[in-house]
Amino acid sequence: MKMAIGIGMTAVLLAVAAGWLWTPDKDRALLEARYATAPTDFITVGGVRLHVRDTGPRDAAAVIMLHGLGASLHTWESLAAGLSTTGRVVRYDLPGAGLTGVDPTGDYADERGMEVLLALMDGLGLARASLLGHSMGGRLAWRFAAHHGDRIDKLVLIAPDGFASPGFAYGKPPEVPATMQLMKYVLPRPLLRMGLAPAYADSAALTDALVARYHDLLLVPGVRGAMIARMEQSVLQDPVPILATIEAPTLLVWGDADAMIPIANAADYVAALPSATLVTLPGVGHIPQEEAPAKVLAVVGDFLGMGRN
Repeated sequence: MKMAIGIGMTAVLLAVAAGWLWTPDKDRALLEARYATAPTDFITVGGVRLHVRDTGPRDAAAVIMLHGLGASLHTWESLAAGLSTTGRVVRYDLPGAGLTGVDPTGDYADERGMEVLLALMDGLGLARASLLGHSMGGRLAWRFAAHHGDRIDKLVLIAPDGFASPGFAYGKPPEVPATMQLMKYVLPRPLLRMGLAPAYADSAALTDALVARYHDLLLVPGVRGAMIARMEQSVLQDPVPILATIEAPTLLVWGDADAMIPIANAADYVAALPSATLVTLPGVGHIPQEEAPAKVLAVVGDFLGMGRN
């Protein structure tokens, strides 16, 4: 009898825990009303409906911003506001992220990402633009610059991904742990905060509003599954011979307190890129555009010649 009561209590506790941890997707219409500025933010290119913000003078030099894994175009809010005073700033939720949501093809490899980016440039009538990419978006940016150098003016890489690291070897997909797979069903906001915290050297930068935004946009229907699919499909190539072909002047921006992609990687990029300048931000973590936006705006604006009236 006592054992039966114990088992029953355990079952009740597990049910309560499951009810607390289970995190369903949110209603897309509600999220679009909250995070899109207008219906015109959505355009279809390359077979996918992209959430895009296009600000600043249309006849000015343009920069396209590519966010990192799990992020959205909102990561660029401060930087875009500053640069668009004199430049054209295009940012978008990559396929599988934010309000763009799932790619109908189910393909999240870099090659597909480059195909969509090229289609976006063509759709917006941009013969050339500068590229600015962060982390995973940085890898996509430098790969695009290597393959489509005739379309690129300048390249800005903020803590870019791409070199091998523990668990990420060249030529084969990484093993995504089962605990990560659970994220499709379990993502309470406190757990997400714990996951985001290592990316910020200054814990005060990780505000409740910022966590709420990340949480909401990860709950766009299908986004969590798409993010895991992207991880499973990310097959790294040796960056050195690819980087060596990039002719665009390149700015590297790195926080010296980056706990996600250590600043030691910067030396590899500087050695491989034909024309690269490194700017180090003391005491800043993996997401400088959110943690130290004024510092990032100053160096990026100067490099691109934007944001100065």
